[in-house]
Amino acid sequence: MTPATASAKTQNTKAKTKDKTGPIFSRTPGLTDAITNYCPGCTHGIVQRLVAEAIEELDAQGRAVGVCPVGCSVLAYEFYSCDMVQAAHGRAPAVATGLKRARPENVIFTYQGDGDLASIGMAETVHAATRGENITVIFINNAIYGMTGGQMAPTSLPGQVTQTSPYGRDVETAGYPIRVCEMLSSLDGVALAQRVTVDSPRTVRAAKKAIKKAFEYQTEGLGYTIIEVVATCPTNWGFTPADAFTWLRDNLLPYYPLGVYRDIKAESKDDKAADTVADKLAAAKAAKAEASTGSTEAGSTAPEAPEVAPETAAETDSEVAPETAPEVAPETTSEKGGE
Repeated sequence: MTPATASAKTQNTKAKTKDKTGPIFSRTPGLTDAITNYCPGCTHGIVQRLVAEAIEELDAQGRAVGVCPVGCSVLAYEFYSCDMVQAAHGRAPAVATGLKRARPENVIFTYQGDGDLASIGMAETVHAATRGENITVIFINNAIYGMTGGQMAPTSLPGQVTQTSPYGRDVETAGYPIRVCEMLSSLDGVALAQRVTVDSPRTVRAAKKAIKKAFEYQTEGLGYTIIEVVATCPTNWGFTPADAFTWLRDNLLPYYPLGVYRDIKAESKDDKAADTVADKLAAAKAAKAEASTGSTEAGSTAPEAPEVAPETAAETDSEVAPETAPEVAPETTSEKGGE
């Protein structure tokens, strides 16, 4: 075989292998071909792709409706291929509530930043959650107002420098940052509250799994679901994209720990397990009580001892005691004492 023939054979093999495996990665049909307006290093694009992929995998593309916020992602209706509705600043949960109640068969989600959700929209957020509205909220927490120029947000860290806190956030005057997942997890209407991030392939996969679970819970009618994504804002933080991820890991994640803060299904399993343990303990106590009752009943059937008349007992006592006790003469005791 000549070198030229061997080379041609190798190329043919590679071509066949490529045809069999197909493309390694392709754009989800849940997104349009529009080019996003996000800054380099911004994680909005990653999260929006995960949302679109989750909708596609759940075969909900034709019945999904998203609600756009006011913020950096205000143009999200240009990027998603599903139906989108534009809400006023902070009012996305109220709009989503109306959509879901009017069209309960649809998959309704909001996509909101921390200023939109946790500041001007906090009332709508809390009340939608406590009512258990069957919607899904994708919450982007980058600890700053992005589109408006980098002002302090409800989630800005203590001491964090922003355009409106040039000397750092002073907790004595501005209060402490709001941990949204922890707060909402205490409400009975919340079915799922989970915090994720997208700073590595591993965390991106975990974030997609969480987003998909939130949509699944909605389709099952379990209640309000929220996925909080700890994100970056290199431009307003004043970092390069790489340094922004480092700052996120070193500063944001310690204050906003990743994890599941409410999962109604997991709690149900725990309750069932607890009930099982309680049932076993109750059964053991009942068996012990029954055994004790049986023992008492068995004892009551034994022949009773003959009754002794009081006078007989008295006579017995008076007669036995002197005879049983050894007599000691007084003089013997004296003599011993003298000795």
